[in-house]
Amino acid sequence: MPAAPKPAAPAREWLDRLAAVVGPAHVVRDAAAMAPWLVEPRDRFHGAAALVLRPGSTEEVSRILAIANEGRVAIVSQSGNTGLVGGQTPSPAGDQVVLSLDRMDRIRDLDAVDDTITVDAGMTLKSVQDAAAAAGKLFPLSLAAEGSCRIGGNLATNAGGIGVIAYGSARNLCLGLEVVLADGRVWDGLRRLRKDNTGYDLKDLFIGSEGTLGVITAAVLKLFPAPRARATAWAGVASPKAGFDLLALARTRAPGQVTAIELVPRIGLDFTLRHAATRDPLAEPFEWYVLLELSGTADETVMSEGLETMLAEALERGILGDAVVAKSAAQAADLWRIREALSEVQRHEGGSIKHDVSVPVSRIPEFIEQATAAVARLVPEARMVPFGHIGDGNIHFNVSQPAGADKAAFLARWEEVAAAVHEVVLRLGGSISAEHGIGQLKRDLMEAIKSPVELALMRGVKRLLDPNGILNPGKLLPEER
Repeated sequence: MPAAPKPAAPAREWLDRLAAVVGPAHVVRDAAAMAPWLVEPRDRFHGAAALVLRPGSTEEVSRILAIANEGRVAIVSQSGNTGLVGGQTPSPAGDQVVLSLDRMDRIRDLDAVDDTITVDAGMTLKSVQDAAAAAGKLFPLSLAAEGSCRIGGNLATNAGGIGVIAYGSARNLCLGLEVVLADGRVWDGLRRLRKDNTGYDLKDLFIGSEGTLGVITAAVLKLFPAPRARATAWAGVASPKAGFDLLALARTRAPGQVTAIELVPRIGLDFTLRHAATRDPLAEPFEWYVLLELSGTADETVMSEGLETMLAEALERGILGDAVVAKSAAQAADLWRIREALSEVQRHEGGSIKHDVSVPVSRIPEFIEQATAAVARLVPEARMVPFGHIGDGNIHFNVSQPAGADKAAFLARWEEVAAAVHEVVLRLGGSISAEHGIGQLKRDLMEAIKSPVELALMRGVKRLLDPNGILNPGKLLPEER
């Protein structure tokens, strides 16, 4: 079957018809005014657009896509523009239309009995969290960008974050979707059912599809009972393996559920001490650190004392060298600030080549050792900053430039360094994209990591749902040769 035709530069007639759907107040035409929608956070991908449209309803999205499909106008849907692989960034050619869902930010329903919340795709993640908390519930998806990222983008990229170890990724937290298809038809799959064994689960086609199959306009999300208390600790360990030993102990001895466990290298802590408002939580330095969070139904005193008892046992076993338990919410926030600042502080150390990868949980120590050696062979003085979610196998293997090196020259080696890291990842049975998606950054790697059968199936789905190729062209799937 031939590939879908490439959309052409839209004529003024089509742009005017699209703009009329949302009205003059919600169309952005000026190039300078469009700038916030055209560059992604790492400043790696820059685009241009014929228009930015800001619809206020599913009905308007439907009309826009129907017109765009008729006129073969390429549509790039965008939520909070926080993606890190260029999936939300339009082509530099300026012949695509950005569809921003930031005005679609309503709560449609919150059912405390069913433990569900139904929201527009343009709601920020933080707003959903806050709405859940106000009802005595928890929506556990948690990301560094939660104040600005939006639910539609979270689902379109199958976002992960710190709570995957306990609650799963965005896919696991979604019960139903509303999606506008390429031709403007609306699929209403906003079901609140925990069990629905009636054929293909269509929502899973759209979750993780990065806007290439349809535009998510609303979702039914799972809620959970809000934990009565949390307990947070920072522990110094000798190696990543010791971090796993601590996790294993916590799962059997801790007075609550492990809801987050993060690995941080000493160099990462040093970066935050230099460039962020943080302090060293322990009196002596360690090669590695583990940030551990528990939550549960016990009261705060029981949780905190139980965590201290567990850490004392870990100390006796030689799993850790020292640890501190937060005595207040403010102290817990200070510990989390170290982890949350890791990506940002690397900017102050020059160029940083970043990898969002995963391997089987048991192979993280092996991965870190082998990837470090592989990069060191290419750039001997490079500074490795591997950190992340060791409970689900997702390590952000970031490489900071050698001190004093030329930033541009270092970043010019991105593909070379990434290839070395990815070779280790694949050899260990891992994935080159754990939670950020494919977008533009990793699109051309798909042919090397996906079998011909997988790519044929994915392309077949794309042709079925978007035969004219108008939805986010140039993203996720490489061009057929």
